[in-house]
Amino acid sequence: MSDFITLGELLIDFTPSGQADGRNLFMQNAGGAVANAAAAVAAQGLDVSFLGMVGDDQFGHFLRDTLREKNIDTSGVILSEEYNTTLAFVHLFENGERDFSFYRKPGADIMYSAADIDKSKIKSAKVFHFGAVSMTDEPSRSATYAGAEFAIENGLVVSFDPNYRAPLWDSETEAIEHIKNGLALCDIVKIADNEVELLYGDIPHEHAAQNLLDMGISQVYITLGNKGACFANKEGFGFAEGFKANAIDATGAGDCFTGSVVSQFIKSGKTLPDYTLQDMEHSAVFANAAASICVEGKGGIPSMPKVEQIMQRLNKK
Repeated sequence: MSDFITLGELLIDFTPSGQADGRNLFMQNAGGAVANAAAAVAAQGLDVSFLGMVGDDQFGHFLRDTLREKNIDTSGVILSEEYNTTLAFVHLFENGERDFSFYRKPGADIMYSAADIDKSKIKSAKVFHFGAVSMTDEPSRSATYAGAEFAIENGLVVSFDPNYRAPLWDSETEAIEHIKNGLALCDIVKIADNEVELLYGDIPHEHAAQNLLDMGISQVYITLGNKGACFANKEGFGFAEGFKANAIDATGAGDCFTGSVVSQFIKSGKTLPDYTLQDMEHSAVFANAAASICVEGKGGIPSMPKVEQIMQRLNKK
């Protein structure tokens, strides 16, 4: 039985790693937003499973092996002989923020279909997590919806991360449509401030949070980069300040936050209605500390902190 199961993209992030003879060097890192979140949860000591597809190539084997090294169950990972593993080249800015160039036309991750889903693994889990990157193309779009709907039917808590990547969508309109569909299926959402603006324009975060709560979502977390995060539930709205960090690569930081708040919810043993605004504040502070550690390393999955590291960061504040 898994505490946390996720379905979606598992890919290679090529992260800038200096230069040689005037040419850029790149470091091969395991990535993908939902895979990063899975690694964050696993690093915090919970049982995690992953569902998805990679190529039966050197990159795909590297990705599967990396998840195994992180104590993530990969029996639901399919190796495709027909499609190559998706690649993403990361472009870093001086403040640690990043942009991506994707090689995915198609990549193995978007060829994962509803028929590939091992529903027994979902049925035996506590929380099902998905993101919007697997909703950009068919058949992974249908697989993502099918996985979330099956999780709901079987009483799982569902978490969602819009994770908007403009180059992967045919249009902004299409992205908004499917992100809103994803929001309608979830109990817990982690949404970045730029995604709030995509959906609602330039409105106060408290109003955006209320819009999301009105959709039936129980827990709303709005991340604000290094400034921290807002959070809201039926009791009200709050803000948790960010932690100072020596940021070199923000890849995976939002996913680290997601994995951390969901881990705190799972570890609490509480139901969604019993999880208080104070509980959410504790989770947001914990997740901010975790994300501040994540940005100090290169790559998403390699930088996910363990509980001991997070507690040290919390105790320093």
